[in-house]
Amino acid sequence: MTLERFQEISAQYSDLRIAIVGDFCLDRYLEIDPARQEISIETGLPVHNVTNVRSQPGAAGTILNNLVALGVGEIYPVGFCGEDGEGYELRRSLLARRGVNLDYFVETDLRRTFTYCKPLVMTPGKAPVELNRLDSKNWTPTPAMLQGRLIDCVGRLAAQVDAMILMDQVDIPETGVVTSKVLEAIGAVVKELPELMILADSRRGLRGYPRVSLKMNAAELAALSGSGTDIDITAIQQSASALAREKDRPVFVTLAERGVVCVSPWTEPTHVPALPVRGEIDIVGAGDSVTANLTAAIASGATLREASEIAMAASSIVIHQLGTTGTASVPQIAELLE
Repeated sequence: MTLERFQEISAQYSDLRIAIVGDFCLDRYLEIDPARQEISIETGLPVHNVTNVRSQPGAAGTILNNLVALGVGEIYPVGFCGEDGEGYELRRSLLARRGVNLDYFVETDLRRTFTYCKPLVMTPGKAPVELNRLDSKNWTPTPAMLQGRLIDCVGRLAAQVDAMILMDQVDIPETGVVTSKVLEAIGAVVKELPELMILADSRRGLRGYPRVSLKMNAAELAALSGSGTDIDITAIQQSASALAREKDRPVFVTLAERGVVCVSPWTEPTHVPALPVRGEIDIVGAGDSVTANLTAAIASGATLREASEIAMAASSIVIHQLGTTGTASVPQIAELLE
């Protein structure tokens, strides 16, 4: 990937319209000053004093943050938040980002706002230390009425966008945005608009997904293909190729420090190595930066290899951002490629 070619691809980003269908959560960071620790008179337990609170969109919102950082022209979140304080914070945080349109983002009293609350011990001169996270999730099936609204949003948006991302972040099936009914709606979109770039990622695996492009890690590929997880690059390429032919769509397999394998049904698989580590790292958000950059680059005319090289540069930038779920901008990627 030359700098000139990256500039040619990224020059198209401001004209892109990308939808993200998935689980948007609030990432709330509580910054703790250890020098202000006290002992509670009532309980005798240590008191962690929070000296700063910051919030940003998380889960599918991390993909959105990366698309914003890339300068994508219009971004359409399709998801929901609750009518609660966390929902207010999430909507305000989304609205503050350039190019984000919330016309298809549902506020509802039928759900809590998905929240990751992350206490961080902030010691001057040291990397932040994250304590046990405090999560707020939904543990019951997404109401049919809400699913219907999301399906309507998907149907109305599909013909208006250049690409669509599916991000399933919940632990229990049917409790988030990407339910089986929503996947049926995505399947209908695929039949109606077969050329639309749709890239899917799910923390619970991608079995049963419609004919869309798939992004996964080696363990998820093994679960789909029935192979072992500790396999070499050649075996991963073979499994990914078979899956790409089955789906008739490109497949991307992230391999942590080994990089990424990309393959289409029509080409030989390609392995793109990761960039060398440059000091202390935090891998949170690296996969989401890969998703965002693959989608934006391919929607702008990049080949699978070119998109994967851009994604590897972006993920290298993100993992070197400590104490936050980071992003990579076009100038940062250009500097690394240069």
